[in-house]
Parts: sequence; structure tokens; C-alpha cells
Amino acid sequence: MPVHIKRAYEAAEKSDGMRVLVDRVWPRGVSKEDAEIDEWLKEVGPSKKLRQWFDHDPDKFEEFKRKYKEELENNEEQNAALEQLKKWTKERKKDLTLVFGAKEETYNQAAVLKEILDRQHV
Repeated sequence: MPVHIKRAYEAAEKSDGMRVLVDRVWPRGVSKEDAEIDEWLKEVGPSKKLRQWFDHDPDKFEEFKRKYKEELENNEEQNAALEQLKKWTKERKKDLTLVFGAKEETYNQAAVLKEILDRQHV
């Protein structure tokens, strides 16, 4: 079973499993109750500088992915958060949904994290 990704503006479902918000900033206009987030792992999100440079531009996605993976590997706080995410993914046998706020559903940090987690053996 692969890890799922879902916008914070979509309704939570039982099939989501554990819902983890992977944005550094809480999604605008979504109440904490409506979001039904189990964990907010803001430290795993890309840095503000990288996020602003990328601006969800599909043409920059491959470069964003490379730079973001580099951040996850080299930034102590981000790396620790990624390790926590990997732990939850294993514990729950990938019954996990990465929740994000971006309008862009394909080119975002949750897609990069999903790719990393789906490669992990459970």
C-alpha cells in the first residue's frame, strides 16, 4: 500500500489512516477541528527560502525536488522530522496520508515526501 497525499481542504476519510500535515504554515481558512490532523510535522517542510523560490512552478519541480532532498539530508531539524515520518510510516504499514495546503496537487513537498516514503520497506 502506498502512502497517500491529500490537500488540507479535502474532507478527512477513515481510509486516510494517520493524517500528518507536512507544511510549515497552517493552511489558510482551515480550522484545526475540520482538518482532523493527527500530527503537524512542520519541521519536515521545505525552508521558507526554498518554498518561495519554487512557488509551485512545474518547470522548477525537478530542481526543487533535488534541493528539498538535500535540505532533508543536511538540515538536522528537517532530517529528524523525516526520520519521525519514516518511523510512523513503518509502524502503520504505510497507512498514512501526508496533508498539504498548496493548490498545486502534483508539484509540492508532499509528493516528494511520498516518493521517499513509498521506497521505504515496511
